[in-house]
Amino acid sequence: MADRLANAFPADRAALVTFITAGDGDTAANLDALVAGGADVIELGMPFTDPMADGPAIQAANLRALAKGTRTVDVLAIVEGFRARHPNVPLVLMGYANTMTRPTPTAFAEAAARAGADGVIIVDIPPEEAGEVAPFAANGIDVIRLATPTTDAARLPAVLEGASGFLYYVSVAGITGLQQAAQASIEDAVARLKAATDLPVAVGFGVRTPEQAEAIARVADGVVVGSAIVDLVGKHGVDAPEHVRAYIRSLKTAVEAARKEVA
Repeated sequence: MADRLANAFPADRAALVTFITAGDGDTAANLDALVAGGADVIELGMPFTDPMADGPAIQAANLRALAKGTRTVDVLAIVEGFRARHPNVPLVLMGYANTMTRPTPTAFAEAAARAGADGVIIVDIPPEEAGEVAPFAANGIDVIRLATPTTDAARLPAVLEGASGFLYYVSVAGITGLQQAAQASIEDAVARLKAATDLPVAVGFGVRTPEQAEAIARVADGVVVGSAIVDLVGKHGVDAPEHVRAYIRSLKTAVEAARKEVA
């Protein structure tokens, strides 16, 4: 598992990290479209009734998935199917404690490991409650932590303690999809974080265009895109995969070009 994530962040370019919500649309086909478009890492959101860190696009995706009756067992089946089709592409489960510690953290961690998940991002479990996520590391699953613009020097060591896989820098103090931070602030934050950790630093929240992705890819180890993809799924329904694939390809082309320009 760890090798898949480690290999997803090559030294010569930034990785493209993508997100969709499990149970929203034809999830298997959309996941395959992400891979076909060139996604290096996939985050799969676990639908939840109160996604407090997410904006309107992902909130709507959660509601669509829940309306279809998507349950944890269904999400894990999606992961298992993805792993069978794509043995080398890392997949990270992203969500909230209510969905990712039931019936117990250990039981969920073991089930996620069996299904083939590489990592977890649990938005609402802070570093101070690290015991809740210990079973994931014990089962070979990376625990990916979030840093934000308000993560100061005093708190950063706690965020990094026990973190693995990559560090997800949330570039705005707000919810997903509505705004993007100024490039200068992203560059400053990435430099500060990379000075404190050897983990790859991936930047997300508000990234929608190839131009935005390319700018971030010049300085960060990864670029995270979520709400824009979820919007395509919501807009196009069963026809979403072809649109998702084309959009991801445009982002991947931009990300690949970023370091070449710098060189």
